[in-house]
Amino acid sequence: MTTASDITPYLGQLVSFRRDLHANPELKYEEHRTADKVAAYLGALGLTVHRGLGQTGVVTSIYGKGRSKENPGRQVGIRADMDALPVAEATGAPYASCIPGKMHACGHDGHTTMLLGAATLLAQNPDFDGTVHLIFQPGEEGGAGAKAMMDDGLFTLFPCDAVFALHNWPSLPQGQMAVRVGPIMASTMRFEIRVKGKGGHAAMPHKTLDPIPVACTIVGQLQTLVSRGVDPIDSAVLTIGKIDGGTVENIIPDECCIYGTVRTLSKETQDYMTEGLKRISQHVAEAHLCEATYIHKPGYPNTTNSEREARFMGEVMQEMVGNANAFPDIAPAMTAEDFGFMLEEIPGAYGWIGNGKGGQPGVGLHNPGYDFNDDNIELGARFWDRLARRWFTQPRD
Repeated sequence: MTTASDITPYLGQLVSFRRDLHANPELKYEEHRTADKVAAYLGALGLTVHRGLGQTGVVTSIYGKGRSKENPGRQVGIRADMDALPVAEATGAPYASCIPGKMHACGHDGHTTMLLGAATLLAQNPDFDGTVHLIFQPGEEGGAGAKAMMDDGLFTLFPCDAVFALHNWPSLPQGQMAVRVGPIMASTMRFEIRVKGKGGHAAMPHKTLDPIPVACTIVGQLQTLVSRGVDPIDSAVLTIGKIDGGTVENIIPDECCIYGTVRTLSKETQDYMTEGLKRISQHVAEAHLCEATYIHKPGYPNTTNSEREARFMGEVMQEMVGNANAFPDIAPAMTAEDFGFMLEEIPGAYGWIGNGKGGQPGVGLHNPGYDFNDDNIELGARFWDRLARRWFTQPRD
């Protein structure tokens, strides 16, 4: 394996870069300033930058010695997400968000900076036999930015034999890393159930078909899809996050709407849940002489790691943090990630890098008090640098 360069001289610049992104968060597909800064950083390294995939995406290619666009050799992709969340920050950090109601509550500012650190190392010492494509993706938070970049030709313009990504993970202390073969994150979908009845005066319910108690019954019955229908060894989550019906307390409305989300670890379980949502809502409504319309809103697929790439990623993690701090068979999470779209097309793996502090877990993702641990900038940059170099030494099929 080739010898990597030292990231230490660049850490001050990279930490400042990350904190600047943190102070200036941009939501999905608004990442114009972020993309400009990423492109400028890469350009200063002498790299050619491709922009516009998925609206605000940025991609650059780093060629090993003797390699070029016309003769790339083996090609590996590494992806980082760039967007922030509509959350009001409460960290009190000196670099806290300057944009009311927006913050980097999921650490994408750190993911982007880790990959820029890797770009620094790889560009400084490109003594590897192949091509590394660095993918800076917009719109992960509900925007399916991975799919948008792919629809715009990401893997046609930048073919990859494998693709990898990391997400900071507050449940793990900083200095630990984890991955697994198979699904590491769940699929997600949203749904809406519209219960149609007949409205009227609250004092004369017998002359109405009240959709509100029907909707409440549907909500209770839907929970049996998980508790009675999903294998206990499997996992599924069904959450009703909103019920909307009525205008004032003395009027029975014509309609009541239920809004929810489902997360599963396999397509088979997701298909079962979808069919059950339709069946239960329609039959419960019919039993009360009402109607129910089920509206399906597709989300993200499972983030499912391929075996060879996940095991390889686990090996690199062990090299970086030691066997005691690397977990190559971590339990999956029911959160979702649009990197799953990439893994449906290209073999690869998605792993976690601990984001706690002082050897303890940290503040959870999507929390107003969350912040990315800057100690991960060095570890993440060195990890990506090593993984890319090691990838080209792996045996071919």
